[in-house]
Amino acid sequence: MNKVNLQTTDMVDENIKRIGELFPNCLTEVKDENGRPQVAINFDQLRQELSKDIVEGPVERYQFTWPDKRNAIRLANAPTTDTLRPVRNDETTPTGADSEGNPYCSTGSVNFDTTENLYIEGDNLQVLKLLREDYLGKIKMIYIDPPYNTGNDFVYNDDFSQKTGEYMHNSGQEDEEGNRLVANTESNGRFHTDWLNMIYPRLKVAKDLLSEDGVIFISIGDNECTNLGKVCNEVFGEKNFIAKLNIITGANQAGEGVLIQKNVEYCYVYAKNILKISINRIDQTESSLRNLNDAPTPLETRKDMGYTIYYNPRNNDMIPVFDYDKELIYTDDEKIIYKDRDDLLSAGYVPVRPGRRNGKLHRWRWGFDTFKDRIKEIVMVPNKGGYTPKFEQQGFNPPKNIQNFTVGTNDLKLIFGDSVPFEYSKGTSFMRYLVGIGSKSDSVILDFFSGSATTAHAVMQLNAEDGGKRKFIMVQLPEVTDVKSEAHKAGYKNICEIGKERIRRAGKKIKEEHPEAKDLDTGFRVLKLDTSNMQDVYYTPSEFNEQKLFDDNIKSDRTEEDLLFQTMIDLGIELSAKIEKRSIAGKTVWSVSDGYLMACFGEEVNETTITEIARQQPYYFVMRDSSLANDQVADNFEQIFNHYSKDTIRRIL
Repeated sequence: MNKVNLQTTDMVDENIKRIGELFPNCLTEVKDENGRPQVAINFDQLRQELSKDIVEGPVERYQFTWPDKRNAIRLANAPTTDTLRPVRNDETTPTGADSEGNPYCSTGSVNFDTTENLYIEGDNLQVLKLLREDYLGKIKMIYIDPPYNTGNDFVYNDDFSQKTGEYMHNSGQEDEEGNRLVANTESNGRFHTDWLNMIYPRLKVAKDLLSEDGVIFISIGDNECTNLGKVCNEVFGEKNFIAKLNIITGANQAGEGVLIQKNVEYCYVYAKNILKISINRIDQTESSLRNLNDAPTPLETRKDMGYTIYYNPRNNDMIPVFDYDKELIYTDDEKIIYKDRDDLLSAGYVPVRPGRRNGKLHRWRWGFDTFKDRIKEIVMVPNKGGYTPKFEQQGFNPPKNIQNFTVGTNDLKLIFGDSVPFEYSKGTSFMRYLVGIGSKSDSVILDFFSGSATTAHAVMQLNAEDGGKRKFIMVQLPEVTDVKSEAHKAGYKNICEIGKERIRRAGKKIKEEHPEAKDLDTGFRVLKLDTSNMQDVYYTPSEFNEQKLFDDNIKSDRTEEDLLFQTMIDLGIELSAKIEKRSIAGKTVWSVSDGYLMACFGEEVNETTITEIARQQPYYFVMRDSSLANDQVADNFEQIFNHYSKDTIRRIL
């Protein structure tokens, strides 16, 4: 049997292989740092293959570059041996409770065994590399709200001084999880460089996750807006640019030093493949008959737009009436049906007026005759004890590149109360809008700068409203909360605890508001980034003596389920896959995706267990190399599988 690799794909090797298939004459051999020969690219020959002229030395060309760009590319391509460890803990283990007695700060999953959502804690570059093994080309929509590089919001500091394949943080402030948290100020001389080195490899790996019809939305502020556009043009291709959304935030800035108020943020939109992308059109239902900010003309000059709409909620009947008509009310066919408004009121009709502003009566956007002609397009919506008329434009239109959305403070207040644990959260309505235009009803949506988990909230909200089965993957660095912050005082040690608690509370609230959504998935499976489950001897046996080779190659603090998830990553099985724990002949056997993968990591495994597993004909079977009870079982192992399930792929740890 072959060993499970337990290391992500080395993208440099993959790229060399692809180039070699196209230009075999460009392959050569070089020696690595240990003197071993390895395949490499003859770049002079490759340049000649890609040019119609003779290439002699470097030439000037249009390009976008910065210090350490080469290392940023290398970092994106380098493999990782890290893994993701599951955190079940479905029973909440709160550190406290809010004023209503709701527990918070649980670190574990919700509905671990049945949910298809993921919440992953750890540095997102390493996590993206691991996700690439299982979700390559499967993500329909990505949204990220990365650091805007304002000087104090920068906590990712990738160290380029390490060798390929290594990933470490520079010395500096360190949180409880071992993450280096480094502010990026303009005085450090690498203000834009550090940000570019952070964002570039993450976008490069993220592109691999997008499906061919996939789309990525990236929020950004003024500081790095230009640089982000250039990076995206390079990573995704300028031809795949869709739009730069302008988001009106309604910020109110004042004081000395403010020359022009900045009321806009931006959101870049890029396709994986512009020829295959699908952006959903927008239902143009508008609440435009009541708040008429675009109709400042005094009512006295447009009496035909100042009528009253009498509405009967029992039969949805609507009758428009001029205010100055004191005696008669007419239907569309001019037939007199009432002579007194009291008759309408006694018949159950409710008067709906345009409303007032500054003591003056508004008017409708539509005139009286237009209203009568288009009355079938009107929908009355309950609003604060009264009704608001809305009309539906015919058809669906593309989204506009200017949108008006507020920050998500009020959304968080509805969930956490007045003590909001997260500042500057994106609004749920904004995220619901993006998910609505950027995904399908069964899409997987990824957010690898998830913050307070607004994206997860929006996915659950939209699923409840339209019956969709969208799934979310949230990724967040467990950045510690400031000891002076409201979040820390409330017991939230890091941002991940805030995000997970928001999903719990939002899911509960959405289910209460939508009792019809009985199958709504509001759970999430928590995974945490960690070093490999395997000892170093597993990866480099040639560097250890014979005695060490016979030691257990699995770290002592790792569980069988830890091994299972690392195996799933290596075999390309989605991390949200159904997992069952069975007992066969007294041994624990793990079944993933209804037997697609079966694994047994126990000791003293006998022929009875092996035979029963083989009878179920899994596609993959994985076990530890020391699992079999004795030499006789080992001798019969291949024979058993060849008899019952010869096509099963067998692997050992």
